[in-house]
Amino acid sequence: MFDQSIYIKRRCRLKQRVRSGLVLFLGNEESPMNCADNGYHFRQDSSFLYFFGLDFAGLAGVVDLDEGTVAIYGNDLTIEDFVWMGPQPTIRERALAVGVEKTGPCAALKELLKAVKAAGRKVHFLPPYRAENAITLMNGLGVAPDKAGAEASVELIKAVVAQRAIKGPEEVKEIEAAVNTSVDMHMAAMRMVRPGVGEAEIAAEVHRIALAAGGDIAFPIIATVHGETLHNHYHGNRLKDGDMFLLDAGAESALHYAGDLSSTIPVSPKFTPRQREIYEIALAAHEAAAGALKPGVKNLDVHLLACRTIAAGLKDLGLMKGDVDEAVRQGAHALFFPCGVGHMMGLDVHDMEDIGEIYVGYEGMSRSSQFGLKSLRLARELRPGFVLTIEPGIYFIPELINQWKAAGRFTDFLNYDRIEAYKDFGGIRNEENFLITADGKRLLGKPKPKTIEDVESIARI
Repeated sequence: MFDQSIYIKRRCRLKQRVRSGLVLFLGNEESPMNCADNGYHFRQDSSFLYFFGLDFAGLAGVVDLDEGTVAIYGNDLTIEDFVWMGPQPTIRERALAVGVEKTGPCAALKELLKAVKAAGRKVHFLPPYRAENAITLMNGLGVAPDKAGAEASVELIKAVVAQRAIKGPEEVKEIEAAVNTSVDMHMAAMRMVRPGVGEAEIAAEVHRIALAAGGDIAFPIIATVHGETLHNHYHGNRLKDGDMFLLDAGAESALHYAGDLSSTIPVSPKFTPRQREIYEIALAAHEAAAGALKPGVKNLDVHLLACRTIAAGLKDLGLMKGDVDEAVRQGAHALFFPCGVGHMMGLDVHDMEDIGEIYVGYEGMSRSSQFGLKSLRLARELRPGFVLTIEPGIYFIPELINQWKAAGRFTDFLNYDRIEAYKDFGGIRNEENFLITADGKRLLGKPKPKTIEDVESIARI
């Protein structure tokens, strides 16, 4: 937890953005794995953490903008709970630690919400992503669970995005700690990669390092020889000569701030000539995108720069043809790069994605429906204090290649005869995390090996 003054200031800023009504922040509950007493690892709601800082289940925070009060609701534990959990602070003791004096049990929150609704007052809440919170809204406000997202407060969403998007120095410090641990995770994986090693063995060591640092992983580990599958969480393969191993993994700090890095490593001692050529193109796109980061630049333009760099490189290899700018405008390059160049990062690895990317990444702008471009999570103008990832990649997805080839798509730009020889190639990406500063950007954390020479040397130590 940060100092209580930070949470008090955050709530005060919120009051300046949302002027009237009652603001409700629902914390998360324990989530049973297969019975009530055997739960998944608890993860608090990130917006609740941001404004109230309490990393415990069963809590809700209320900011009454009309009365000028702040309260935390939750049930104190019983003696039977203490038997299993040991002594625990009371709700009031926890609330005081974050500068909140008013507390009450969960039943009081339910009655409060009913009274506020009966009085016709506005209740602001964020879109719920947990079923139990949707039920709380139904019981207290009569909001149907399937309507809760649509009835969430756009005013509150915009206010929360405006605050959480700009990272304070205490947040940057936490993110950088998570990134440093993430680099350690990737370095360990690079040293393990060799023929005969199992994907699961590497994933286990990567997870161990995150836990040993006092936190956990920020998202399920991607550790695979099939990097062409963008979110591949299967870890059942064994590495063999000629493979490339892709690791996408990040640590989450004890205060739940995320790191998010990707690396691609040859399983053989060296990249093959074909692997080297594609890796260099992907790395050039990465460096071009990172070099373009600064305040006032739209991340959409950073993305398109990476796309053009990839298309130009693949044209040099004979995989693409024609006018590069027109190929990118029409989306032909998305055969190889069907996703976005990066995303916001903070208390969530995809920061505030539960609130809605149209507000987080687009600031109300319309979103493209074009394949590939529609998957760009962050398109808006960059501002000092933003933390984001840069992660362009090149992927040869056999099913996608077969479909586009059969449909005759983009034959003016794609050399399918040449592409056929790459259908067994896999996928490549590097990923790093950046802070937008007043005059540019700063790489967060210690550098991760990413040149061919550095990757090959680290992998063989």
